[in-house]
Amino acid sequence: MNESVKVDVWSDIACPWCYIGKRKFEAGVAAFASSPEAQPVEVEYHSFELSPDTPVDFEGTEAEFLSQHKGLPVDRAQQMIDQVADIASSVGLHYDYDALRHTNTVKAHQVIHLAKQHGKQLEMVERLFTAYFERGEHVGQDESLADLGASIGLDRDEVLATLRDDAQLAAVRADQAQAQAFGINGVPFFVIDGKYGVSGAQDPAAFEQVLRQVVALRETTPEELAERQQRAEDDAAADAEVTR
Repeated sequence: MNESVKVDVWSDIACPWCYIGKRKFEAGVAAFASSPEAQPVEVEYHSFELSPDTPVDFEGTEAEFLSQHKGLPVDRAQQMIDQVADIASSVGLHYDYDALRHTNTVKAHQVIHLAKQHGKQLEMVERLFTAYFERGEHVGQDESLADLGASIGLDRDEVLATLRDDAQLAAVRADQAQAQAFGINGVPFFVIDGKYGVSGAQDPAAFEQVLRQVVALRETTPEELAERQQRAEDDAAADAEVTR
């Protein structure tokens, strides 16, 4: 019987590399699905705030925000934004930084947790990324988030009540505490099978390879793992001897 591979993803809706990484990861999963080691892949998203001090309604352009946040000249920040937009385009995403409305994302994370309870987490994550990076929609205000939640089938009033009462804030903080425990200080970050970490928006081939390796390791006995480790140590020692 096939046992699914669990992938926990820490990301932030306002992180451009997280959306790019999502697309690359999805391509890697698609390639993995056609490999001999193919198993179902179960994905769960977790909260991470890149800039928790960001106001809900930031006044200024994305380049101005990045300039302030990173301590860079505005023109250098704009160059970085243009480069990221080009990379996003290469994976089929169309970032619209002219329309983008920079905001605090803690409430968006609460909506993601609410959607998870209704079996719609992945839909909500995708909808929020699209809203933020491609459609210039506000992902920080209650009414806007209620509309976005309703667009994927959540009850609009339930979304508003959740945000009014901060009903999912503890779940957001628990995700952030787990990230800290894992030593995660940047996103996207992928934890596979609860054991193997992959940082950043890697190429699809890298995601495919690690998924295949995880499945292969499941079928390896402790004795075989010890033997592989010993061989690796012996090879390293032999290489060191040759280079002396």
